[in-house]
Amino acid sequence: MRPFAGLRFENSYAGLHPDFYQAVEPTPLPDPRLAAFNPDAAALIDLDPAQAGHPDAARLLSGSLPIPGAAPIAQAYAGHQFGVWVPQLGDGRAFLLGEVRNNRGESWDLHLKGGGQTRWSRFGDGRSVLRSAVREYLACEALHALDIPTTRALSIVASDLSVQRESLETAAAIIRLAPSHVRFGTFEYFAARGAVERVRELADYVIERHYGDLSLRCAQGDSFAQGDTSARDDHRRYCAFFGEVCRRTGRLIARWMAAGFAHGVMNTDNMSILGITLDYGPYGFLDDYEAGFICNHTDTEGQYAFDRQPSVGIWNCARLGEALMILDGGAGATAPWQDALESYWPAFVSEYAERMRARLGLAGARDEDGELLRDLLALLQAGRVDYTRFFRALNSVNGERSTVNGGLHGMFVDRTGFDTWLDRYRARLRAEASDDRERVERMRRANPKYLLRNWVAQEAIAAAQRGEFGLIDSLRRLLAAPYDEHPGWERYAGPPGAADREIEVSCSS
Repeated sequence: MRPFAGLRFENSYAGLHPDFYQAVEPTPLPDPRLAAFNPDAAALIDLDPAQAGHPDAARLLSGSLPIPGAAPIAQAYAGHQFGVWVPQLGDGRAFLLGEVRNNRGESWDLHLKGGGQTRWSRFGDGRSVLRSAVREYLACEALHALDIPTTRALSIVASDLSVQRESLETAAAIIRLAPSHVRFGTFEYFAARGAVERVRELADYVIERHYGDLSLRCAQGDSFAQGDTSARDDHRRYCAFFGEVCRRTGRLIARWMAAGFAHGVMNTDNMSILGITLDYGPYGFLDDYEAGFICNHTDTEGQYAFDRQPSVGIWNCARLGEALMILDGGAGATAPWQDALESYWPAFVSEYAERMRARLGLAGARDEDGELLRDLLALLQAGRVDYTRFFRALNSVNGERSTVNGGLHGMFVDRTGFDTWLDRYRARLRAEASDDRERVERMRRANPKYLLRNWVAQEAIAAAQRGEFGLIDSLRRLLAAPYDEHPGWERYAGPPGAADREIEVSCSS
């Protein structure tokens, strides 16, 4: 393990054309103090967890003091925000400090959020607030534990600096890690300007660093590149790359849906080119099951509602495809690009079906599974049944007997309808000769007891705003093992109280 001064920086993104970024130093955060430090994330970059006790840790992790080897830049990008094209966005408060390579050969971006103004700050102050930093720190680790690709959170640094959002709050900085912070909007930025060579440079860079086997698979005749016989090999490679991004995105959103997670701001500038969850703002997990759940109170039209996420995902992929097709120069056929785009849906459907079969405890796939699931979700919605608690309790069902856990049965208003569904579910279990003991164990590993519900995050936020930071990392450790029982922490597995249901989150969250 290494000290701050021993991190192995590479800074390859800063080696791209200067149009891709602004070289800019973070603005020091006044009186910084370390509010949270994640040893699991530190291990990803071989950073010694004991460095949390370094006398300058808060300054190093807030951008107030340069980490040796870092070369801070703000990245350029554009994006479609709630469907509206915005030609220039960029990092308005975030800084790519550099890329650190660990002893396993993996490269991780160190990305500081809340470090001050850049040329893309527009009228913003370049700061994050403590509230949003806590939410992102906990969400990164919660999704990682649920096997959902995500950025990781290394640290939170707090300050008494006042910043204005919906109300007056205090500033904070968070460092997050990811293999890359390139977004769909990075490609859109250059394509909209007709900068073909910049789009090509970025595509080559991302493929070389993150899709290393793509050229080989293309040469062997990848299924989504077939038919493009007149195009040059590099165009087939770009199309193949696009198809892989579409499939990764489809699988990512399927995992969101299975977990009951709503991102809240699925703008193209918040979509990762690697298919990982990026830019946590007004996210939320389902409490009572509601297909049209809107986690962002500023999304008045419900454009990014929970059940719209799959269709928004492919729409966003289409915008990426339009940006990449500039590389064909009008010479390539459109069919391979369309095939690549449409590979999104099979990836989504397959991943979602697999995840939901696991939640139901089904060992194999059968034709009737889709209808069984749809009917269950309709019952959950009609009865406003807690999504997470229902699936956690479902393992109490015995495949042979008609008895059922009273708490599970009591979740439903339409108990007759639920009994009818249970009969079908038991018949499905018997059809695959399900062993109850083995199935229960599998279901415990597929259905978490603990989630980062809004009320849980808010409790940590409120404590942090009083200067009490201990709950942040206590919850991080709890959420890192969401399938375990954690005696003494059961309260955090509960649904929100009446007052907690009034918690609102917005883009400033």
